[in-house]
Amino acid sequence: MKRSLSLTAILICGALLAIAAVLSCGGGGGAAGDPTLIKIVSSLPRTGSANAQTGSIVNGIQMAIEEVGGEVAGFKLTYEDWDDASPQRGNWDPAVEAANADKAINDPDVMVYIGTYNSGAAKISIPKLNKANLAMISPANTYPGLTKPGKGEPNEPDIYRPTGKINFFRVVPADDLQGAVGAEWAKRMGVKAAFVLHDRELYGKGIADIFMQHAEKIGVQIKGYEGIDVRASNYKALATKIKAENVDLVYFGGTTQSNGGQLTKDLRAAGYMGKVMVPDGCVETAFIESAGLENLTEAYATFGGLPADKLTGKGAEFAQKYRTRYNIEPEAYAVYGYECAKVAIEAIQRAGKKDRLAILEAVAATRDYDGALGVWSFDGNGDTSLSTMSGLTVREGRFDYVETLRVES
Repeated sequence: MKRSLSLTAILICGALLAIAAVLSCGGGGGAAGDPTLIKIVSSLPRTGSANAQTGSIVNGIQMAIEEVGGEVAGFKLTYEDWDDASPQRGNWDPAVEAANADKAINDPDVMVYIGTYNSGAAKISIPKLNKANLAMISPANTYPGLTKPGKGEPNEPDIYRPTGKINFFRVVPADDLQGAVGAEWAKRMGVKAAFVLHDRELYGKGIADIFMQHAEKIGVQIKGYEGIDVRASNYKALATKIKAENVDLVYFGGTTQSNGGQLTKDLRAAGYMGKVMVPDGCVETAFIESAGLENLTEAYATFGGLPADKLTGKGAEFAQKYRTRYNIEPEAYAVYGYECAKVAIEAIQRAGKKDRLAILEAVAATRDYDGALGVWSFDGNGDTSLSTMSGLTVREGRFDYVETLRVES
């Protein structure tokens, strides 16, 4: 009997210690794992055509860590590049993103999660990481409902914040700005009638809806609105239908990976010679290659922020270091990956300890940050105070700056 009681006590003590370890890791308490190590991870689609863009983001993250010599606040700082895509989908995969979030939560050395690239993926990981007090900083998620009350579904963004705390932050402006400036830019270019398409995904449909709503508000007629099958081999029938509508512009809410290039190619093959406009999810070399340069006359894009060759101050310094380091021009989101990592490093420095909650609170307290994107702050919802947008067109095989865009109406 005495032996039985001792064994029971041992088992209870063991269970309590295990629970304490989990709470310490997930809840932001003590620093389990290697006490000398802090790990930053990213979760981005590294399989498929998004790889060129996400590779540029990863390069930016690595540059930021190299600049501090792999050390911060007395800790060794390491970085792991995780893929959230699968070969079967050739794009981000919900199951893989969920597994990445769980992997980060269960690794007591992970203190910051950089990602995701796709807003649909963010919906999966934010609430998981929220329960673990793990800071998530995105270089590319722009769907408004992730952070902004009243800008998405009725339960957003509260559904992503089960603890009541905000753990998701983004350094890029959201689509409620981008969709609106796209519509106003179209009107200034003389567009009177448009056909709106989207990829039926969170990001693509969301920005298409905002574009359409604002376009109608300012007097642009919308002659059609449809979601496309992103796995279709071609869109010839749809392109013929659009050609018959005699519109001035076709707006596509989606990404390169959701067949934006093929759609553009089929529109031109059907004889549609009007304007095509796409959002930032298509601002990459892979889109131009997919559509074919010959089909991109009168092709326009909106982008949150400025392209690399228009950055000034620390942004210009970053772009030059990037060219020197990698011997290539940075893709559009490279500077956002760099900024995410710089913000994370500064937050770890201010927290001064290996503690998820302390680091999360330090990220949330980022104010008047003087970085590669300019001087900016996170607001109470985790959004950047930056609101600069660019209008781009395709020239000489790349996206080229046309003008800075602002919402006027």
